Amino acid sequence: MTGSGGAVASVDRDASQVGIDVLARGGNAADAAVATAAALGVTEPYSAGIGGGGFLVYYDAKTKKVSTIDGRETAPATFTENTFRKPDGSAMDFNTVVNSGLSIGVPGTPALWAKALRDYGTLSWNEALKPAERLAAKGFVVDQTFHDQTAQNAARFSKFPETARVFLRNGQAPAVGSLFSNPDMAKAYRTLRTHGVDELYRGRLGEAIVRESNAPHTAPGVSVMGGQMTLRDLASYRALTKAPIHSSYKGLDVYGMPVPSSGGIAVAEILNLMKAYEDRTGTPTSKVSDVDYLHRFSEASATAFADRNRYVGDVPNVPVSELVNPAFAAERACLFDPNKAQPRPIPFGEPDGSYTSCAPGTTAQKEPYEGLSTTHLVATDRWGNMASYTLTIEQTGGSGITVPGWGFLLNNELTDFNFTPLTPGVPDPNLPGPGKRPRSSMSPTILMQDGKPFLAVGSPGGATIITSVAQTVLGYLDRNLSLVDAIAAPRLSSRNGSSEGAEPAFLASPEAAGLQELGHKLSDAGEIGAVTAIRSLGHDRFEAAAEPVRRGGGSAMVVRPTR
Repeated sequence: MTGSGGAVASVDRDASQVGIDVLARGGNAADAAVATAAALGVTEPYSAGIGGGGFLVYYDAKTKKVSTIDGRETAPATFTENTFRKPDGSAMDFNTVVNSGLSIGVPGTPALWAKALRDYGTLSWNEALKPAERLAAKGFVVDQTFHDQTAQNAARFSKFPETARVFLRNGQAPAVGSLFSNPDMAKAYRTLRTHGVDELYRGRLGEAIVRESNAPHTAPGVSVMGGQMTLRDLASYRALTKAPIHSSYKGLDVYGMPVPSSGGIAVAEILNLMKAYEDRTGTPTSKVSDVDYLHRFSEASATAFADRNRYVGDVPNVPVSELVNPAFAAERACLFDPNKAQPRPIPFGEPDGSYTSCAPGTTAQKEPYEGLSTTHLVATDRWGNMASYTLTIEQTGGSGITVPGWGFLLNNELTDFNFTPLTPGVPDPNLPGPGKRPRSSMSPTILMQDGKPFLAVGSPGGATIITSVAQTVLGYLDRNLSLVDAIAAPRLSSRNGSSEGAEPAFLASPEAAGLQELGHKLSDAGEIGAVTAIRSLGHDRFEAAAEPVRRGGGSAMVVRPTR
């Protein structure tokens, strides 16, 4: 949709409408982002909400600067790098940990909302959460995606009586077309908006979270591990303002999320590598065939993931400036062969500031697991502010544990830590630790042109977020696709594993056959991502775009559509 007055795009129509209503009443992009995110907590409760975390990248038109807010969940103070290991040192069973209190991190989403409103917004906390409360109380119409996600999780939801009571109907997923309301969640929003965000971090809402995470209520015969969260962990939580990752691509400034997200770094490295491949071959990305373009994209993505897995985590001295240095990308690109895929996994590089050699790396690492949920929204306003915001409770349905009487699920974000070192003898930056934030792939991104907002983009999808965002940017900038066509294009996600994930539509294409001839090993990854984006056209005009099919299709709106 194209028009003026501001724009919002998300994966859900009801949530986008909430954001548009905020803009129409005079709110700005930060107000709309928070109100839309709170509404997504109602309509996308298995992907985001009060019990989760996220990352916001924001352009402030007054200061003309891009900044970020880190609302990632944190581990309890008692966590160590051995928390997810058995006595013999081996990793605990992953699914057992997911469906337990041990997977639950201190929620960061409410703190991020409060900080965003305080730092950038014009609405009060009370006003920003009121639409979500109304939506939870009134209900929304169940679509196929919500039904399917509930059905896929019904068996594990049934292990937790409160989750079954809130989200199942007679033990089954609610019917498509039925009205789904959540009065307990409405109460949670009402309590938060009238008592303030401290009700979660220092009040009775927080007490309920700690009780349930440490001793989850389960169905008869079901036993799960408790967590280690304390009231002190909650009270000490802070959403943090951080400088963005900043890189350049084709004359545009690219801003992304810093550590503990790997998204900003990895997207920057992918774009740097694509430019380095152009320099090495002498052929622009816009001029090569679809197969050659996707070959370049696959090689760049796998290389970036090799470096991300080795170096990025919530630890001191991550070599950020070197990982996003075009000279590092040029060194990594020296092994690129336009006619053959590199063997997987690609060894990680050496971002040491000395880029004169072309020696291949010596150590290759396996691909770590990351859940495929999350949700994303973008918002902009008539003053030129722009928000790109990704939020999550980790995998679809999070931990499966609902806070009794409050109607929202708790995250399983701590399973984003590596349970054991990825490679013996190689430092792993993503092991658990006290107060540590697990590494993320969330990639909310803002592109600027000549100091003005150009594009806000992001996606859900776990580790595939990085490749979905990069592929959308490249499709739009280099492959002559319209914004919505770049979003809708069949996806390839090469993350340096033994095979490259691809959507069914892609696997059936001539391009897939061409990649396989070059040595790429492709596998069916099902649906990948659900991108939303807004292009600023200048003079208070915007093009909002959302996924047309994935997750049942998204919703892109502007305040005053062009007629």
